[in-house]
Amino acid sequence: MALLDSLSLGGNKDTRTVGKNSQSIFFIIFTLIIMGGIVSRFAFLQLVEGANYRKRAQANRVRTILKQPERGNIFDQNGKLLATTRYPHSVYVWPMAHTRPAWSKVGPLLSQILKIPQEDIEKTLQEKGYQAGTLVRIARDLSLEQVTVLKEYENELKDVEIHTEAVRSYPHGKDFAHVLGYTRELTAEQFAKKKKDGYRLGDVIGQKGIEKTYEKILRGEWGGQQVEVDRRGRPIRVLGEKQAKSGKDIKLTLNFDVQKAAENALTGYNGAIVAMNPNDGSILAMVSHPTFDPNIFSEQRPSPKALANILAGKDYPLVNRALSAFPPASTFKIVTTAAALESGKYSTNTILQTYPSLTVAGVTFGEWNRAGFGRIGFNKAMAMSSDTFFYQIAQGIGGPTLIDWTRKFGFGKTTGIDLSGEAKGLVPDESWKRKRWKMPWAVGDSINMSIGQGALLSTPLQVAVMFAVLANGGYKVQPHLLDSNSEAKSYQQEVKMKPTTLKNLQDGLRMVITEGTGRGINKPTVPPMAGKSGTAEAWKGRIKQNHAWFGAYAPADKPEILVVAFAEHAGGGSSIAAPMVLQIMEKYFQQKYPGKYNKPETEKVKKTN
Repeated sequence: MALLDSLSLGGNKDTRTVGKNSQSIFFIIFTLIIMGGIVSRFAFLQLVEGANYRKRAQANRVRTILKQPERGNIFDQNGKLLATTRYPHSVYVWPMAHTRPAWSKVGPLLSQILKIPQEDIEKTLQEKGYQAGTLVRIARDLSLEQVTVLKEYENELKDVEIHTEAVRSYPHGKDFAHVLGYTRELTAEQFAKKKKDGYRLGDVIGQKGIEKTYEKILRGEWGGQQVEVDRRGRPIRVLGEKQAKSGKDIKLTLNFDVQKAAENALTGYNGAIVAMNPNDGSILAMVSHPTFDPNIFSEQRPSPKALANILAGKDYPLVNRALSAFPPASTFKIVTTAAALESGKYSTNTILQTYPSLTVAGVTFGEWNRAGFGRIGFNKAMAMSSDTFFYQIAQGIGGPTLIDWTRKFGFGKTTGIDLSGEAKGLVPDESWKRKRWKMPWAVGDSINMSIGQGALLSTPLQVAVMFAVLANGGYKVQPHLLDSNSEAKSYQQEVKMKPTTLKNLQDGLRMVITEGTGRGINKPTVPPMAGKSGTAEAWKGRIKQNHAWFGAYAPADKPEILVVAFAEHAGGGSSIAAPMVLQIMEKYFQQKYPGKYNKPETEKVKKTN
């Protein structure tokens, strides 16, 4: 019985090991953790990353074919077209095409037709294709022959498409280059800054001139199509479309015929010509030589030689000399006269003896004709451009007064024209000289400055603003190119001068034309003019080659146009720059008042031949 009890007890003994000592609890917890992790991952993928994955899936199924906006046109004041858009054929390739097996045939064939190295095509796709959700342009301006061949091989070129695109065009080439500027694809640095404004890789932007200043107005807004594609990236159907919004057209103050006349007048010289309405600052013409063809920058692969000639060419073709600073020479005697008469130390009746030269503080300053002009007053001194007369004036009024009036006429600061890159010029003074040369201002500095020499620098546009003060009766104007710029049109800042000072200056400039250095252009082909010549001492290397200046406005009694001509290293102002001014004046007045003035001699000669 005891044995049975013993066997019975032994038979009831628990011999399991699984689940013993809380192992079942551990297994349950472990299972819950695994399941929780899986559920959490599913939740994360669905709720947190779901939108991202759906976006990726959508990107694999849906592509956007962007449509570039048409850039706004640019017109002159009379509606003549200066900048527009053309529509060449371009070749586009679907992103990642170069990673597919078919590329071994597509790449070489495309390279042969387009005459572009296959490595260059692949580089473009690598740079833009990986991130692009749309077609990648690899060539522009296809010839008719290339378009035909591509269409013939379209079955072999499965990932290649031909589309037209908007490309900037300048129908008059070089003639308006420095005013209009040009457009070009964004650089990497520009793209980094402009990406937030909706610009894309391969997008074009105004790089200079009006194109740059009014980029936001001219640019427009991108449009495009959303298309569903198959697994090979080929479009199946259009899902939606947004029309591209064209940029706005703008009208400039430029006069086409005056601009062309200025271009012709400056032919053969480096320099600049500015023609302006002196009453409201409207720029009628602005020319700078050497110039360039802005159409080159619209080419996808411009000639390296052509680009080098523009970007690093002799005499710097990209530099707008109308906005660059040079010594203003004797045109500046306008400011010296105003400073003298307003100082109270001289009157309009002042008469001074002139000399072959003057020696001041041990330095000899010569008269330009090496003889002097006898005893003369302000008007005669202006007409004959006497240097020794104005040397004495400078000694009498001193540097501070002359410097003060220089600034009142707008020198030493930008004019505010709607173009970038405008130089301020330089009005030297005591602090500048001490900082630059560690020396105090001397009487010799005032003497040099009185005739527009020394360290004084001004732009042709600043000189034009100076002439406008006399032409419009005593007001500084703001030069501008946008015709609808009402704020600039109405801007006038009075240069406070006594009526007698203003009248003396106007009479002196008229005498320049009637019996002074500008009498060679006193012609019946234009109304009476008033003006001033200037010849700035300058050296080209070790050779002395002076700059030529001439500025004038007409009609003298009621001016409606002023012209400033500057010819770099060209010679004398009266012999070189004055005929340029006359040529432009003739074009303006013959066009505006046909039959009122005698025809220019050149036109008469043409009719007899």
